[in-house]
Amino acid sequence: MKRYTDEQIIAAVEEMGSQAAAAIHLGINRRTLERRIANIRSKEAGEQVQPTGFEIPEGHIVRGTSTLLDAETGEPKLEWVKTALDKQQQIEAAKEAVEALTQQIEPATPKKSSDVADNLMSVIPITDMHVGMYAWGQEVGEDYDTEKAITALTASVGYLVDMAPRSKTCVIMQLGDFFHAENMDGVTSRSKNVLDVDTRMPRVINQGMIALRHCIEKALERHERVQFVSIAGNHDEILGHALRSAFKMLYRDEPRVEVLDSPSSRQYIKFGKVLIGATHGHQTKDRDLPGIMATERPEDWGQTKHRYFFRGHHHHDNRVEYNGCIVEQFRTMSAGDAYAVQHGYLSGRDMKVITYDPNCGEMSRSVCSVDLVRRLYDV
Repeated sequence: MKRYTDEQIIAAVEEMGSQAAAAIHLGINRRTLERRIANIRSKEAGEQVQPTGFEIPEGHIVRGTSTLLDAETGEPKLEWVKTALDKQQQIEAAKEAVEALTQQIEPATPKKSSDVADNLMSVIPITDMHVGMYAWGQEVGEDYDTEKAITALTASVGYLVDMAPRSKTCVIMQLGDFFHAENMDGVTSRSKNVLDVDTRMPRVINQGMIALRHCIEKALERHERVQFVSIAGNHDEILGHALRSAFKMLYRDEPRVEVLDSPSSRQYIKFGKVLIGATHGHQTKDRDLPGIMATERPEDWGQTKHRYFFRGHHHHDNRVEYNGCIVEQFRTMSAGDAYAVQHGYLSGRDMKVITYDPNCGEMSRSVCSVDLVRRLYDV
């Protein structure tokens, strides 16, 4: 679609006499044009109160000014400029992301899988992909951006789905920090840590959701049933929940896909005598997770023998057996950002698929390392 300048937009509206007619004339969506007009007016309002010699930061508007006058002469001595993030710009970005998602993702078409093992369940933990992160190779040793994140994710899941036994159920378990940032500021919501972000938020959200859907569709080709779990992390406290809601609506008419619809920071899957907990890991200590599982799921705890708690957050491999439960921390396929590398938070990169028998627990696992992905893709 052709990109029009603000001047062309205004000229078209003046020439055609209305926004609706201008949208038809330009060949663009009416709502898109209306948002462009609103954004233009917002910028014009900011320019009207812009002090001389002051440059407004990108994405901000001027709320007002305060001036300190000389007590004797009455002349201005100092001037404070009050700015705020342009809320219209944030709203526009969110709307564009939703529109892009609905335009590019059509309702899922049911597929029929055959020759699956009813007594097996395969789980693919996806953690800390940090889609939307930017890393400069000369600074941290390796380039990383949205495209590389998407390629690493889809290639890894594709490989692991093919490597897993043809089990009846496949669990796509998103353990948090799927997105690197979730606001126009590029900072974490709680700690306000400044993040290295890549491109614009609408595009990041759009590409990330399309990639996750690709993972689910790939699993449907080999497994009869797919469960999708989405946990919010400390980088995506809001978008982690949005992923769950979006995919719940997307697959509402697909009986072969179940989206676990729980806003809890901990979710559970029971499979025969197997109980698996899922959490991001930034709010709890590993040694406490078995007790939390037993408290939150007492009946499931009593009916199962093989219990596991999966987590991410620290990007390292770690597997510790506590009384009654194994807590496992998974690596990520994401590269390290400047903060992680500078502080020495270094780890290997891989993704796994683990297959379970309902009576015997874990039966097998396969690993997809980043080196394996590099063999075929530029990641």
